[in-house]
Amino acid sequence: MNSALADPQVAVVTGAGSGLGRSIASALLTDGFRVALLGRRRSRLDETAETASAQSLVVPTDVADEHQVAAAFDTVVAAWGRVDVLVNNAGVFGPAGDIDEVDVDEWRRTVDVNLTGAFLCARQAFRVMRSQDPRGGRIINNGSIAAHSPRPRSAAYSATKHAMTGLTRSLELDGRPYDIACGQVDIGNAATDMTAGIAHGATQADGSTRPEPTFDPVHVAEAVLRMARLPLDVNVPFMTIMATGMPYLGRG
Repeated sequence: MNSALADPQVAVVTGAGSGLGRSIASALLTDGFRVALLGRRRSRLDETAETASAQSLVVPTDVADEHQVAAAFDTVVAAWGRVDVLVNNAGVFGPAGDIDEVDVDEWRRTVDVNLTGAFLCARQAFRVMRSQDPRGGRIINNGSIAAHSPRPRSAAYSATKHAMTGLTRSLELDGRPYDIACGQVDIGNAATDMTAGIAHGATQADGSTRPEPTFDPVHVAEAVLRMARLPLDVNVPFMTIMATGMPYLGRG
């Protein structure tokens, strides 16, 4: 049911200023959600908000900062009274290299954004969802093909995405008594600025470099929207969406 026919549901999307986050936020806005746009750069969030400014709320936030995340969710609740959906999308690729070449500070920054950021946002969403009336909500985590099968020289990114799977499973289990559902979308080769190099040449497990196919991120946004629209007694714990010809199934 389109929310234009009822009270609009409230979604929070992190990393909403570009790439998949912008596509997901735009799809939710088009479908009638009120959407809080979280990200570090206000100018990019404002660009996303232009698609439906009356239904969007720009909240500049570094998801790795617990105080900023708490303040962001307080802002959303003050504006709209509740949170129905959290899309944990913010992430970085992090450092590339063999593990003895990885800078420790870059490792920590990757963990802070990709994993701790998701934890901090889920923590606040869980707090709101368990106490609001009507109770409950849905958390959708952006995983990755790397949550199953890493690319070479990507220890930091792959480790955080494997850990995201553990976070998803824990949230799905712990949220049950409070009508909180949690699922994860593992994405392979959606065409964004972050993945632009893949179409020209990506390092393979055998050491070669080959271009890989990509696909329009609108299909990820459609998948997330479909998950967001499910009733809370139905869940998609894990979904993989990928370019058909990418070497994932034979990688590693």
